[in-house]
Amino acid sequence: MDNKIPPEKDIHILIVDDEISIRLSFEMILAREGYGPITTAATLAEALVAIKENEFDLIISDIVIGEERGTDFLGKIKEAGIECPVVMVTGFPNIDTAAEAVRYGAFDYIPKPVNKETLLKFVRQALQHWQLEKEKKRLQQENEKFKQYFETIFSSVQDAIITIDSELKIVQLNETAKKWLLYSESDKKNSLEVYQNEMGKACLQDAKRVLSTRQEVRGHQIECRKPDGNIRIVSLNAAPLNDGFDTFQGVVMVARDITLIEPETGRNFRNKFHGFVGSSPAMRDVYSLIENVGKVDTAVLVTGESGTGKELAAEALHAESKRRDMPLIKIDCAAMPEELLESELFGHKKGSFTGADKDRPGKLLQADNGTLFLDEIGDISPRMQLRLLRFLQEKTFTPVGQDSPVQLNVRVIAATNVNFIEKVKDGSFREDLYYRLKVVEVKLPPLRDRRGGVPILVHHFLSLFREELNRNIHGISDQAMKMLTRYSWPGNVRELRHVVERACVLCKGSTISLDHFPSEIQNKVLPVAGQSTRELPEPQAATLLPYVSEEEEITDILKRARGNKSEAARLLNIDRSTLYRKMQRIGISADIGKSPTVKPE
Repeated sequence: MDNKIPPEKDIHILIVDDEISIRLSFEMILAREGYGPITTAATLAEALVAIKENEFDLIISDIVIGEERGTDFLGKIKEAGIECPVVMVTGFPNIDTAAEAVRYGAFDYIPKPVNKETLLKFVRQALQHWQLEKEKKRLQQENEKFKQYFETIFSSVQDAIITIDSELKIVQLNETAKKWLLYSESDKKNSLEVYQNEMGKACLQDAKRVLSTRQEVRGHQIECRKPDGNIRIVSLNAAPLNDGFDTFQGVVMVARDITLIEPETGRNFRNKFHGFVGSSPAMRDVYSLIENVGKVDTAVLVTGESGTGKELAAEALHAESKRRDMPLIKIDCAAMPEELLESELFGHKKGSFTGADKDRPGKLLQADNGTLFLDEIGDISPRMQLRLLRFLQEKTFTPVGQDSPVQLNVRVIAATNVNFIEKVKDGSFREDLYYRLKVVEVKLPPLRDRRGGVPILVHHFLSLFREELNRNIHGISDQAMKMLTRYSWPGNVRELRHVVERACVLCKGSTISLDHFPSEIQNKVLPVAGQSTRELPEPQAATLLPYVSEEEEITDILKRARGNKSEAARLLNIDRSTLYRKMQRIGISADIGKSPTVKPE
């Protein structure tokens, strides 16, 4: 006799039999043993209603129910998707009966007459089997879920991950590894030995070392040439791959692209984004904002000083939007007079004015279903402000010389380096248009607010101009880099780019030095408030380094230029008109830098 195992609480059992004495007898025996609740059914119809309205842990059914067969009931249970065990009771036990019952999904069958011990034995066995099956299914589901979760992480991680067995056969690759190894799905050879690019050779060498020593190969750096010809610097680690019982299975290798890690942090933050380069906290906030705003079809105002990359921001917003496959049309509002700007933006009909010898579609029409980027929007006239406001409100416009309006679906991105608040206050810019344009503002930080990003920008531009100018330049001296990180960069990233390009043109050797920089960078570091320029601290982080104000920068440049506004604008790497606007906004006197003994130019 089996050892008695106490039943768990709330074991719901269905008893199906057309004989009331059997139903009552089974119910009484099971109830006394602690099973329950217990439901009984005298017909197949009653049983079908019961399994529809309740969930059972066990079903005990006669193989003949009145004029109907228990095997039909088994078929109905299977059709309903019910997975609990079913024990059949038969008065005519034989091989055919048993085989038929099992074929239809029964756990087992009990021959009549059924005594107490036999009934309880089969009930315990069926419930124990069912519990094991449920636990097995639960573990399988968890394993499958974990497998899918692991595969998702494995395939999405940006590092290259490669696992091989003890015979150098590739077990698994993620997408990054496939890309770097130039892996082909059609290549049936799965040995690591077949990949002979720099990445494959380095992985093969490390894998062999791990296989022979069973020891980890610590990270080392290798140069790998990408398909576009550029160099990728990779940090490669290899380690033994063991199972949970310390049995050696092979080798796992992880390769990380460290080409553009910032020296100040040493951390592999995202440092490139749609043309932007840098991973300072300020720039990561900009990247995140552009990603989120780009997906929303709303007007955006990009603000920031000259040279901070407002056009790049517009391109990134367009690339992140659902309009990415449609045109991005750009127009510089400050580069043309009002009449020409109106025609350029809204278009004109033939004969609408002198010289209009043919129809011309404006930039708005060219940008239909795409994006229109209005650069230097702060310089447009009041009349153009009104026309643009009406378009933003109504999504329609009328070309010059045309009577009927045109309706368009265009997303507008505007940019400016002026202080819109001041322009709204002095009445030179419409407040309603300002708020129409500034649904969301993307504010680009000046380079002096993220000096920790200067080295990565320098190396980026070095790589760019090394290829463009065909120069064998591999680096920059520590002194030169230190001076670049200390400079205030009034012209921001644009000025830095020009300085690096100039240095690459002048450099005849393999390393850029201080001699290749303009005199203002070589000899003059702008003073930081309360500090001597000779004792400037080493920059530790972009967010902690103090910086000079815009007023101090412009004042210093004007003094160096002896009041000459053209020369000052050149040193600041901005237009003369922009310099005048900055001086007026900040309140800098036009006489700054002029000397009574030296006549200003």
